[in-house]
Amino acid sequence: MAASTVFAFLIAVSTYFVFLLFSSPSKSHFHSLFLSPSFSDNSSISLHLRALTCRPHVAGSPENSAVAAYVLSTLTSYAVESHIAEYHVSLTYPVHRSLILTPGEGNTPIDFALKQEPAGENPHADEVMPTFHAYAKSGNVSGPVVYANYGRVEDFVTLKEMGVNVSGAVVLARYGQIYRGDIVQNANDKKDYGGDEWFPADKWMPPSGVQVGTVYNGLGDPTTPGWASVDGCERFSEDAAEKSRDFPAIPSLPISAADGEAIMKSIGGDLAKEDWRGRDDGPVYRMGPGPAILNLSYSGKHVIAMIENVIGMIRGEEEPDRFVIVGNHQDAWTFGAVDPNSGTAVLLEIAQRLEKLQRRGWKPRRTIILCIWDAEEYGLIGSTEWVEENRELLSSKAVAYLNADCAVSGPGFYSSATPQLDELIKDAARKVPDPDNSTRSIYESWVGSSKSPVIGRLGGGGSDYASFVQHVGVPASDMHFGQGYPVYHSMYDDFTWMEKFGDPSFQRHVAVASVLGLVALRLADEVILPFDYLSYASELQKSVEELQSETSGHNIDLSPLLKSIGDLSKAAEGINREKQAMIEGDKGWKTMWWKEPLKERELNDRLMMAERALTDPDGLSERTWYKHLIYGPSKHDDYGSKSFPGVDDALENAKRLNTEESWQSVRHEIWRVSRAIRHSSLVLMAQLTSCRCLITSSL
Repeated sequence: MAASTVFAFLIAVSTYFVFLLFSSPSKSHFHSLFLSPSFSDNSSISLHLRALTCRPHVAGSPENSAVAAYVLSTLTSYAVESHIAEYHVSLTYPVHRSLILTPGEGNTPIDFALKQEPAGENPHADEVMPTFHAYAKSGNVSGPVVYANYGRVEDFVTLKEMGVNVSGAVVLARYGQIYRGDIVQNANDKKDYGGDEWFPADKWMPPSGVQVGTVYNGLGDPTTPGWASVDGCERFSEDAAEKSRDFPAIPSLPISAADGEAIMKSIGGDLAKEDWRGRDDGPVYRMGPGPAILNLSYSGKHVIAMIENVIGMIRGEEEPDRFVIVGNHQDAWTFGAVDPNSGTAVLLEIAQRLEKLQRRGWKPRRTIILCIWDAEEYGLIGSTEWVEENRELLSSKAVAYLNADCAVSGPGFYSSATPQLDELIKDAARKVPDPDNSTRSIYESWVGSSKSPVIGRLGGGGSDYASFVQHVGVPASDMHFGQGYPVYHSMYDDFTWMEKFGDPSFQRHVAVASVLGLVALRLADEVILPFDYLSYASELQKSVEELQSETSGHNIDLSPLLKSIGDLSKAAEGINREKQAMIEGDKGWKTMWWKEPLKERELNDRLMMAERALTDPDGLSERTWYKHLIYGPSKHDDYGSKSFPGVDDALENAKRLNTEESWQSVRHEIWRVSRAIRHSSLVLMAQLTSCRCLITSSL
């Protein structure tokens, strides 16, 4: 080939690459398109939610399988490569329930119907499963009634101090404050969930409404603890599983406010404390025991049922082996308009917008995985089985997990996250208008409200982020509009409730999709991961300050913890400088040929793996499945979010026993956390520990 021809060819190739460099839209251009009004579709969200909630769809039921098929078909229509991940898990369903109240000598017993009365015109209301607690112990119990407020540990301590004996009694507790699995029996009190009018006239729970749910205190299939429930796997017997501390030792039933008031009226004894009482126009709140006698009977059946996670994937172009995971669950105790299918509809909206971006030429840098989990309501089973099956891959490849469970239940934006995602979430919220006040961004309304802290943490086990954060150590977030809603886990959580009270225009759904989707896009597309560990160090410092007051006067040295947090702060500052230098270096011509992708990859790996370093293979004491030493649930409240859960468990035990050995356990847990934080600092700095001794040899 002549030299002039070679030269012309090189000029043509160079011109082509320069054309690509300057003509291809930037990732930020696509991100702006994702947020544009022309890309969002509140009517499509409404149609999806209506389809998802037309019938009750409890995990393991044919109706729930139909929901999975709908989600799979919809994702496929949006050009998302999708499949079903099946697991065979232990679920429970009610067989027999009865609750009989004998108010006192000579009074006629009351046999409660234990039935929610239909409200509105839902044609499938009669298909709702009878009210029960999943995994409740079968049995018959009878005894005098004792009122125990919210059924918290401190409530039972108060009863003991007042001389109220709960041994041999049937306990009545109202829902709220803590996870139902830590309460013997729940009753919804109008003070917390009721109003003068109720659904369908108003948003409040009708008097016959019942909040159902699980009382299993573990995560995942109880017959396969720690490994995936694939077909043909090793499986513990139901009897062996029930002997674990994660199962309740006594029978329980959820009951309605109306039934709870009838029982309350029959209780004698001392008046309850003022903060234990319900609404002013309700019954007189007394402690008991008796004279009323309750007879509770429950029997349930255990079955091995197939559940179906729907997994969709948009493969990354440059780093296909790095995963940004967005998830929510599909199963519901009844119709599930808020919990969970507002989140399902949001994920389908995100998928639709991503399909529009792909038609414009966008391809993600990293792989985006959309996950719709099954059997979440029974104990985060679908997500836990998937994480357990894919644990090693996720440990090395997952960038972050973004959750959207009860995505919309009312006004006001809320978010929880591991702290390195704080600034990313805030920045996304700045770019999206508040659906309830278009003159302000979500962020402006968010920080202008009285909510504190602005971003919560993920120590509780309330949704599918738990397996990712607390078992594997993957950075994660959860976000939603509204906080708490009165028809939670009842038959009234249907499309009509959402259309009338939760989000009449479905613009809150659009807004959540915008914030959640933008966070996912930035994690998938930005060359350097937008993590900020200075936020982490700052958050840990606040947690130590709280711990100082808890340990005061007990000779507990927190200096190892403070030093490790100081080291993390310095490491975070150092990697932030590296990030900035690399970003500045990537501007201009280096973006095409002369950048150093291996250096970017190594920096991102450190940012990604620093969260993993906060886990410990041994897990928490007596709760070894929970590996994260910074964020995990309280031992006495699975919903409670705790910093340093191992320290908290040891501290509660030490306060109870007040022995030197118990306080030494607190010191040991503090050292464990300190070491984990130091490990995270070393990961961020990419430094092996320096030699601490001089070795000489002579020949």
